[in-house]
Amino acid sequence: MSNQLDAANMSRNPYRTIWNLAWPQILMMFFHFFIGMADVWVAGHIDRQVQASLGLISQSLFLLLVVAMAIANGAVAAISQSIGAQKHTRVRRYVGLCLILAAILGGTFLILGLPLKNVLLSALQVPEEMRPITEYFLTVYLFVLPPYYIMIITNAIFRASKEVMYPLYSIMAVTILNGVLDIGLGLGWWGFPNIGFKGLAWATFASVTVGACINLFILAKKGLLKPESFAPWRWMKRAAPYLLKVAWPAGLHQIVWHSGYLVLYAITASLPLGEIDALAGMAIGLRIEALLFLPAFAFNMTASILVGHYLGAQQPGEAKKFGVRILCLGLITITLFSMIVWQFVVPWVDLLTRDAAVAAQAVNYLKWNMLAIPFTLISMIMAGVLNGAGATMYNMVIMGAATWLIRLPLAYGLGHLVMFSSEGIWIAMFCSQLVQSFILIYVFAFKNWQKFAMIKTRNSVTTS
Repeated sequence: MSNQLDAANMSRNPYRTIWNLAWPQILMMFFHFFIGMADVWVAGHIDRQVQASLGLISQSLFLLLVVAMAIANGAVAAISQSIGAQKHTRVRRYVGLCLILAAILGGTFLILGLPLKNVLLSALQVPEEMRPITEYFLTVYLFVLPPYYIMIITNAIFRASKEVMYPLYSIMAVTILNGVLDIGLGLGWWGFPNIGFKGLAWATFASVTVGACINLFILAKKGLLKPESFAPWRWMKRAAPYLLKVAWPAGLHQIVWHSGYLVLYAITASLPLGEIDALAGMAIGLRIEALLFLPAFAFNMTASILVGHYLGAQQPGEAKKFGVRILCLGLITITLFSMIVWQFVVPWVDLLTRDAAVAAQAVNYLKWNMLAIPFTLISMIMAGVLNGAGATMYNMVIMGAATWLIRLPLAYGLGHLVMFSSEGIWIAMFCSQLVQSFILIYVFAFKNWQKFAMIKTRNSVTTS
């Protein structure tokens, strides 16, 4: 944390501050994109069933990671606010607490997930011809959970400390290893054994495990991972409530959001015609959309970091100003970038599939979801602001309602009852993004979201 800037310096150079935090995270998100692209490209060279199964289970993996993402949100809020308040002992102890939770929860979900995997496959309405492939992906991905939990939470610790270069180095290593193993094991290149779709699953396991180990090594080198990072039980009991206060709405939000995506997959999988083509096209569309979605997430994380630091420094007005600045910068850059990306959509889709029907579905999916990019970006940046303040309750209620009360009923109605095609589902996704973005803007502008910050209760947690 030796490179942290004080609040005054950040305010004197606000856009430089934002950009210095955002560009490594944008680059990091591009590496995430390349991981997904490698997976889909290799799957597309095996067959469409592998591609569709990968899309289903990749989305299921997000659902299994929701608790890690929730703890990560709590970590960013608690650690960034503690740094802003110059409570450095508290920072180290929150690092230790978050790592303990990562190890325990990742292992617990692995143990619970293995006997319940068939229940999830049945709930997803996986077509019978895809079930063996999908079950194998799910089994291996369950074993990925413990290292993935550690990697997600350690990345959050680095971000909250404004040490954004370390997650970048880690994801670079993960991307390279994943790509080499995807192509080597999945297609049998470079002398690797050709084990087909199984290679994709094990490439994910190996690369994520290496990423988690790199992060732990860096934490140890930075002095944040040592015996004194693990506080006495008495401290943990007093410190955990704020972490959990932020984490449980964030976790429930992730469950509601990602389970909504799984229901959306089920609605797509049960279309009267072309359901496998639609699923494969959606998998491709999600990967290409990530070229815009993931950089937007970098602005989301930057908003969380800066808002947390300013609220910890008891400057709520400056926290709100930075929210507006990040929103303006993000809207301008990513909307312009999306207009450029659209010009290359068709050749990129053709690169990822050799099936004309799947390509048509992917292009149609991208048409509606790229139109929604400005509204998606507003939602993500406003959600980042609220996360940094610890106001995750707002995100849970607003985004959950948009998913379950607008997106899913409209998707079923348009897809199954009105248009009888996947395009109705894509239109429903656009409409839900539009509504939730305007509600989040209203909350940011007119509600007292700053009251959720730890600054109100900071004296109740010992720092010694």
